[in-house]
Amino acid sequence: MVPVDIDRLKGLFLYNPAEPLSFTSGFFLIVFFAFLVLLRPASRNKEAKLVYLTLFSFFFYYKTSGFYFSVLAASAVWNYCAGALIHRSRSPSRRRSILAAGLIVGFAPLLYFKYAGFFLSILDDLGARPFDVSDIFLPLGISFYTFQAAGYLIDVYRKDTKPAGSLLEFTFFTSYFPRLLAGPITRAGEFLPQISGRTNAGTDPTGRAVFLIMSGLFKKMVIADYISANFVDRVFENPLQYSGVENLCAVYGYALQIYADFSGYTDLAIGISLLVGFTLPDNFRSPYRSTNITEFWRRWHMSLSFWFRDYLYIPLGGNKKGVFRQCVNIMITMLLCGLWHGGSWTFVMWGCLHGLGLVAHRLFRLYMPHRGTFPGKAMSAIITFHFVCFCWIFFRADSFATALHVISQAGNIFDLGLVTAFIAGYTNVAALICAGYIAHFLPVRFKRQAASAVMVMPLPAQSVLLAFSIWIALQVRLTDIQPFIYLKF
Repeated sequence: MVPVDIDRLKGLFLYNPAEPLSFTSGFFLIVFFAFLVLLRPASRNKEAKLVYLTLFSFFFYYKTSGFYFSVLAASAVWNYCAGALIHRSRSPSRRRSILAAGLIVGFAPLLYFKYAGFFLSILDDLGARPFDVSDIFLPLGISFYTFQAAGYLIDVYRKDTKPAGSLLEFTFFTSYFPRLLAGPITRAGEFLPQISGRTNAGTDPTGRAVFLIMSGLFKKMVIADYISANFVDRVFENPLQYSGVENLCAVYGYALQIYADFSGYTDLAIGISLLVGFTLPDNFRSPYRSTNITEFWRRWHMSLSFWFRDYLYIPLGGNKKGVFRQCVNIMITMLLCGLWHGGSWTFVMWGCLHGLGLVAHRLFRLYMPHRGTFPGKAMSAIITFHFVCFCWIFFRADSFATALHVISQAGNIFDLGLVTAFIAGYTNVAALICAGYIAHFLPVRFKRQAASAVMVMPLPAQSVLLAFSIWIALQVRLTDIQPFIYLKF
């Protein structure tokens, strides 16, 4: 018999900060398969199923953030109690007070873990004594589950949704592992009814799940990770060492990387959730096909866009208090959206630029109405895409200096010889960037036909196809698994 290494076996189930659990790790594939095998007998009883799913979700989160799963648990208990008190109260003023207290306490951990360093750095710049914030750990997914819980409290306050039936149901809603770390942010009114079996998964959720998991693995492990490690990261680490062509291509490469990485995570999350028996909302709809910046935000990270629209922009007054007030509301919303991504002035700049773009588009539509023609729409799409790419420079750069270096280098005049040299020197990277953009801009009907082709296959064929896709992804992956970009937000 082969001796069993007990210590190594125990280590697999303990948190390792150097190797947090990820959808793309081999260990997750093994654990998830075992989880699915045991899910069927657990599903015979609703309460047993919820307990099983919740425990696995907390184990998943423990493997990503260690004992900070206690913050998630505390958030679930606090927001469930606050929601129950809001629902039971009949006094409008008391309801508002409970909501305010619920939101303040609910957001407190996020403000500490994510923004303490940013605020203290501002104090340093103002001449205060230096602060050491290097030991502050950012629990993964805290921005997502905090916003999700805040939306729940506001919906209960508005009476748009009923509160969770029990603490167990709400804890499961808060901790559900497929979308715990990076969304999509899910509304309680859409998710909680599925506990009772009311789902919109469609006639063949398994087939759709297989297609989405294949798509997610390809986007993340074949496209995003490769162009990141072999080109984009190198340029953004020291843009002055690279030519204008390389800097410009790095900007285009990062635009594709962040889309492939984040939408790949979403595809995996939705696909895995379908296998478990729950439907999650779409989060991306070919955003780079947008013909204006407003449309872009209706296609990009839609769950976050709609969260800011419904819980911030509209309560501020939306577009019902005049043009000037609408423009102010847009700027406030986008500045806070930038800060949501992290405590850094580069994210503030990114949010400010998008806010200015949205304001400009609003004013253009108001004072220069026109009927769209195909050439006009094509030109608008090109302008929108390049504006978004320009904004990504500040999003990706680790400082304003780096962002300005990328812009200055990319603006340098270059000749055709440098383009051909880039293709020759980065053949695989150039091919993947081109392939990624071609796939992105394919007509929607092609993607639907590809999904339908997988969905009509018999289950054994789907299983073989999925196993083959996983094998391919594992073969081309890098030695060090690249974390999903949005895990740090």
